[in-house]
Amino acid sequence: MRTRSAAAFLAALLAAATLLLAPAAPAAAHNTLQAATPAQDARLTAAPTTVTLRFLQQLNPEFTTIVLSDSGQRKVPTGAPVVDGPTGTISVDEPLANGTYTVAYRVVSADGHPVQGSYRFTVADPAAAAVPAPAAATTGGDAGPTSTAAGPASAAAGGDDGPPAVLLAAGVVVVVAVAGAALLLFRRRRAS
Repeated sequence: MRTRSAAAFLAALLAAATLLLAPAAPAAAHNTLQAATPAQDARLTAAPTTVTLRFLQQLNPEFTTIVLSDSGQRKVPTGAPVVDGPTGTISVDEPLANGTYTVAYRVVSADGHPVQGSYRFTVADPAAAAVPAPAAATTGGDAGPTSTAAGPASAAAGGDDGPPAVLLAAGVVVVVAVAGAALLLFRRRRAS
């Protein structure tokens, strides 16, 4: 009888450990960036005239935002996003000077969860001029959107890719501690 209850306890413990260590399933329901043109960290010898982002799921045109900013975080004039299925494209209204640019996006997943992120690319056209350096301090006015370069592969700022590594490590420690305590208890009962 004791062997059965100990075996059942260990089976329940293993099932709980499996659930704790398994990847989070809800993250699969969230939209993710699959490809971008220009690509993340691309170094272009000619300035692009469009920016195209392809996502895992269909995009809703009403909830799709794509913004292009220069190194001074000033918004670059672009056309409104044109959505075709899972792809969103903006046209660049002015020629881009040499420099680093940030593409920031915000879309809504099929489950209603907003997903946002950003990445950078560089224009290094030998025949073009460089982007003017940003002013050290500005007084008044809007400096444009502020975003960090997270990149599509890192699921970006709002990507919900499951629990953080620290939480997983803590879960493993708890499971190992509980399993050790259960094994010790089982051995003591068996010995008596």
